[in-house]
Amino acid sequence: MEEKLSSFAKSLTPSPIQQLSYLAQRCNAINLAEGFPDFPAPSHIKNAAVSAINSDFNQSRHVQEICDYVAKNVKDKHGLDIDPMTDIVICCGQTEAFAAAMFALIDRGDEVIVLDPSYETYESSISVAGGVPVFVPLDPPYWTLDPEKLMKAFTSKTKAIVLNSPHNPTGKVFGVDELDIIAEACQKWDCLAVTDEVYEYITYDNERHISLASLPGMQERTIITSSMSKTYCVTGWRIGWAIAPACIADAVRNVHIRLTDSAPAPFQEAAVVALQSPPQYYESLRAIDFVEELIKQAGVVAVPGCGFFHTKRPPDGYQRRYIRFAFCKSSQTLIVARRRISELLNLAGHLKLFHSENDPDS
Repeated sequence: MEEKLSSFAKSLTPSPIQQLSYLAQRCNAINLAEGFPDFPAPSHIKNAAVSAINSDFNQSRHVQEICDYVAKNVKDKHGLDIDPMTDIVICCGQTEAFAAAMFALIDRGDEVIVLDPSYETYESSISVAGGVPVFVPLDPPYWTLDPEKLMKAFTSKTKAIVLNSPHNPTGKVFGVDELDIIAEACQKWDCLAVTDEVYEYITYDNERHISLASLPGMQERTIITSSMSKTYCVTGWRIGWAIAPACIADAVRNVHIRLTDSAPAPFQEAAVVALQSPPQYYESLRAIDFVEELIKQAGVVAVPGCGFFHTKRPPDGYQRRYIRFAFCKSSQTLIVARRRISELLNLAGHLKLFHSENDPDS
């Protein structure tokens, strides 16, 4: 029956993150591959969800209060004036919000610039919408944006650029100088920006997240996507949102309704409570100060960095030298993971275990 599948379905390969997570379960390993917190969600948020379920919030519904508090938080954090009645769409997580934005914006053959490495769902959403992803590599080791490379990627077919900051998988937070370059390019080529800001509250080393939409001339051409998944430790609840100018938000809303109709009703009710969390809660998120062999021998799961790269650069092949750890775990989990990795490194003689005589870059 494989011949009945679409060409797109045939082109998809299994997610390395999911595959490694399954292996982690079989090996009882510490999973630093998937970006889900391993500590409980705040009790006041869980209680709100339980209360909503007990109150029979079981049918499809749109909770306007979420939009009200999303708009308030965006105003407080980024100084943006958002109309909660027209400019916000509640979706089933950021992934669906991003996909709905692509379907609302992209015609067949439109090009979408993606900074590389990138999260795995961007490419597939762009492709399903009929668009063409154009990858612009960030330069290691600090994953800097080269203005010349970026400008060369824009063409008359460019419809949008995707910006993920704080960045997955590198953790990079794009500074104002780089954001200025992106904003200048968007306005020069009259294209849109779609941002993924799910890690906006989880930054380290005194880095500050700046939304691209807050730069002059960018609010009217930016679609912000985010969710409560990482910030409130509920990646399985699937409550996310898109923020955009009213005409674009209306198109995203129409796509969302036809994709999933509505986000889970009781978790929308809980989101209203979550979005009213005090500033101290967000500060606490920042307090958390090889791959198959790593799972099997150290019991720790990471993700091969090569899975996030789309541009290839022989002969240096630097993409193969990276692995990604997700650090949205409890301090206890991270301490155990560090101990296991240290023990493995001592045993392996500083990573000799992972080197192949036939491939010095492995």
